[in-house]
Amino acid sequence: MSFHDKCAVVGVWNHPSASFLTYLSLYALQHRGQEGAGIVSLKDGKHLSYKNQGLVGDIFTKDKLDSLKGKGAIGHTRYSTTGLNELKNIQPLTWNLNGGPLSVAHNGNIVNHALLKKKFRIFTKGESDTECLLPLIKYYEDKDIGQSLLKALAQLEGAYSLVFLTKDSLIVARDPMGFRPLVLGQKDQAYIVASETCAFDLIGAKYLREIKAGEILIFNKKGMKSLFLPQAKKKAQCIFEYVYFSRPDSLVFNKSVYEKRKKMGEYLAKEHPVEADVVIPVPDSGIPAAIAYSQTIGIPYEMGIIRNHYVGRTFIQPSSLIRNFKIKIKLNPQAFVKGKKVVAIDDSIVRGSTSKALIEVLKTAGAKEVHLRVSSPPIKGPCYYGVDTPQKKQLISGQKESVEEIRQFIGADSLAYLSYENFLKIGNKKDFCLACFDEKYPTAIYN
Repeated sequence: MSFHDKCAVVGVWNHPSASFLTYLSLYALQHRGQEGAGIVSLKDGKHLSYKNQGLVGDIFTKDKLDSLKGKGAIGHTRYSTTGLNELKNIQPLTWNLNGGPLSVAHNGNIVNHALLKKKFRIFTKGESDTECLLPLIKYYEDKDIGQSLLKALAQLEGAYSLVFLTKDSLIVARDPMGFRPLVLGQKDQAYIVASETCAFDLIGAKYLREIKAGEILIFNKKGMKSLFLPQAKKKAQCIFEYVYFSRPDSLVFNKSVYEKRKKMGEYLAKEHPVEADVVIPVPDSGIPAAIAYSQTIGIPYEMGIIRNHYVGRTFIQPSSLIRNFKIKIKLNPQAFVKGKKVVAIDDSIVRGSTSKALIEVLKTAGAKEVHLRVSSPPIKGPCYYGVDTPQKKQLISGQKESVEEIRQFIGADSLAYLSYENFLKIGNKKDFCLACFDEKYPTAIYN
């Protein structure tokens, strides 16, 4: 069981095939949300919309995309943080403002959304925290949409990377602490914003820069204009983007995710070497760390586990008919592990159930020993900033008092985590949110 990032957002401005570029960008960002997706395009001051449950490639046919004409578009893939997995909660969401439409897509989590709904008497049809945004902007309605957003967004606490589409503009905004990533690119005369740079690689766009923490960036016929929310005392960029969420080929917070993961593996090898025959990754996010661990310790690297990438969320499971079926349908060991002392490298342990099943599967395949090495510290607390995490009582490090107890539970011959001290070398306390590891939350938490 891993953490799940909540969403991806995309915005395209000033391109004749804006909706198609949005679709391709969402496709590249599918790993950030698989429950549903939507696109809203702008044509002649009106919004054209289509959204549905499922994967991006299944939702948007050529006919659907052809119906979303216009030179501006925003898009979203969803993995629910708040609200059930239902069509009414799929974004972008649309409202009416200044006599025209306003649509929004959101990555993150507004921790004070319940209080805002009560304070401003906001009533919504769905259950998403994002739904408080549009009525709040309406409350601060101004002829200048930028001023409306400055006042409305100042009321929010928590994480938000936002893309808005109005009757004549594309607007993007990032919270003052910069929790979730948001980047700006360019393709010919068009501007693209997305959650990760891997979206730019697919559509042939040039990466320009990060959207700054607290920045509101407005695109319209006049060009591009930046406004800024009051500066936060500190940044709180999500360090788990480097551990698991982001694609390894992305630049996140201006750094290579792949190189960060390799550095974790290097530190892990220096801290916790082990005598073994082979190093194998737990795919996919464990691969870069495993490569570096192998290179550092001098033990051969092999793909000892093969991942099935085509497992749907609605797959019908055969009850208890096949032992460890959930892990086998996703991860299957190679025959060469038989008789070998194996070092398996994973990015994290959440509940512990997946690690337990994986080790049992490897030993059933004949592995002589299985030593688990984890390229991040123990996860001690849930995330409240746009990540689907278990409650503290469901986290294995919240249940067990020691690493040895966790080792016994999962059945590994040895278990070791990357130390918090070395982990900080990939992202310091000054700029990153480390709350899932140290429970020091950068904002108030509203339960």
